[in-house]
Amino acid sequence: MPRPRPTDRPAPRLRRAVSVTAVALALLAGLAPTASAAVLEGQGSYGKDAARRLDPTQLQAGLDAIREAGLYGVYSGVRDGRARFDGAAGLADVATGRKVRPDLRHRVGSVTKTFTAVAVLQQSAKGRVDLDRPVGDYVPELLPGERGRKVTVRMLLNHTSGIHDYIGDAFPSLLKGTTESLDEHRYRTIGPAELIGYGVARPQLFEPGTDWSYSNTNYVLLGEILRKVTGQDPEQVITRDVIRRVGLRDTYFPGTDPRIRGAHARMYESFYGIIDPPRDYSDYNMTWAGTAGALVSTAQDLNTFYRALLGGDLLPRRQLDQMRTTFDVKDPTGAVTLRYGLGIYSLDTPCGPAWGHDGGVFGAGTWALSSPDGSRQFAIGYNLMKYQRVNEAGTDFDPHPADAAMRDYRDQALCGTTPPRTPDPTAKNRPTEAPSSQAPSSQAPADRPTVLPPTTPALPGPLAGPLR
Repeated sequence: MPRPRPTDRPAPRLRRAVSVTAVALALLAGLAPTASAAVLEGQGSYGKDAARRLDPTQLQAGLDAIREAGLYGVYSGVRDGRARFDGAAGLADVATGRKVRPDLRHRVGSVTKTFTAVAVLQQSAKGRVDLDRPVGDYVPELLPGERGRKVTVRMLLNHTSGIHDYIGDAFPSLLKGTTESLDEHRYRTIGPAELIGYGVARPQLFEPGTDWSYSNTNYVLLGEILRKVTGQDPEQVITRDVIRRVGLRDTYFPGTDPRIRGAHARMYESFYGIIDPPRDYSDYNMTWAGTAGALVSTAQDLNTFYRALLGGDLLPRRQLDQMRTTFDVKDPTGAVTLRYGLGIYSLDTPCGPAWGHDGGVFGAGTWALSSPDGSRQFAIGYNLMKYQRVNEAGTDFDPHPADAAMRDYRDQALCGTTPPRTPDPTAKNRPTEAPSSQAPSSQAPADRPTVLPPTTPALPGPLAGPLR
């Protein structure tokens, strides 16, 4: 039986903002179609001197700072060669006071995309998938007509297909400015063909291959291509050829089971203050994410996975080089914010480029990055999502101290140092109230707007949206 749905506070002017945040899932506005071939980037200054060795005291202080900045709980794994740090700070359950542990299982959202991309590239190495072949050659019933002839497998992998995201149609109340759908569909099972149908029914965003737009529809389509060429369920293929191949013990697809097996934190969603206090979405039927974002994992398993991948243990060199051939994603000023490859991206840190992905689902966020050779790594999970708030003018999001604290921790973990930052005078640390079992008030406090601007906030990871 579905559980009764609490009533969220209204947000009558949210439609335009959510259509950007939840449906388009664009990184930033004004993305320019400038391609770059970044095969194996320079190692930078990873591990160049003793000062960059792991410092458990500093790393734990970094996690404590994230917690103090407003998140409920964070749990992380950091590695440098054989040296490792596993730490945590805060609460796994705010109602009972149970504390987080470093090894908790967690929904990792779009980090799943790297796993799916690896499985597709493995089939490419076997000659079963041609990355430059039209998608319609594999699944004509899912992407018919001219679009099926223009969009290639590679365009799905690097998000240059121009196919719309399905999130808004899968959770239709988001397009009306409320989060009712999050509760109405908590225990729903939805198939990949229906999800793909939502995205394909929307107008093409741009001519295939000419621009970049993040779309979960791309990765559900890739799952169905895996099904077609292997004759097996794509989640089983990824489990056999990727997860088990590198010996991951805590990583799995949950299927239709809404519960997470094993020890895990409760996962709380604020949706930028619309759900107030934040609601527990630990139990959720993740068929709405599938091969785009349904995986459960741990920080330690993600480090093992990315080390195996970047070290060449999962793909032949040719396929790994193709995976690291990137498309420049730019902000409105023309600056490159990240370089997206085939299910993995590269961004700059104080000690050089780092490779990985971030992910987010309702209540759970994840970020995993590694040095180019996989020797230096960090992965982090946290159990409060969309904690940012809108500024007083209703035009943008206030900077949140937790975002800066998480970036500082990333730099400490990867580089052994935290570069000095100029304090942002506009940053507001608005303490997040503890969630409760009661429905939140339908009236917003006067100092907390319920109207979201038509932008995405500066999240710790570069991607944004309900599934990223």
